[in-house]
Amino acid sequence: MIIGAHAILYSKKADEVRAFFRDILKYPFVDAGHGWLIFALPPAELAVHPAENEQYHELYLMCDDIDKTISDLKSRGVTFLRPVQDASFGRVTAIQLPGGLELGLYQPRHPTALNL
Repeated sequence: MIIGAHAILYSKKADEVRAFFRDILKYPFVDAGHGWLIFALPPAELAVHPAENEQYHELYLMCDDIDKTISDLKSRGVTFLRPVQDASFGRVTAIQLPGGLELGLYQPRHPTALNL
């Protein structure tokens, strides 16, 4: 039986990205050996959208108050790539991860599947 999902971020600055999740976001983790940290993520949901051209995937963290979350993360030194944008599905921005990776952050307006 499927027991969960495993997301992977590939980065040229993997140690710094691991430190971001460990020290800034304070996600619990296990060391799978040799410093390979595996992080416990908050509950997740999966959406499938149609693709007109290239197929791809994205990773977003969800929050219940984006302004408060941004303020808290900025106090920990997090850089945001753009101001909060209003979209039909919610309020969205992006976090700059070490090495140039982008991690989405949004406050949903739609019903979520998190409490099913």
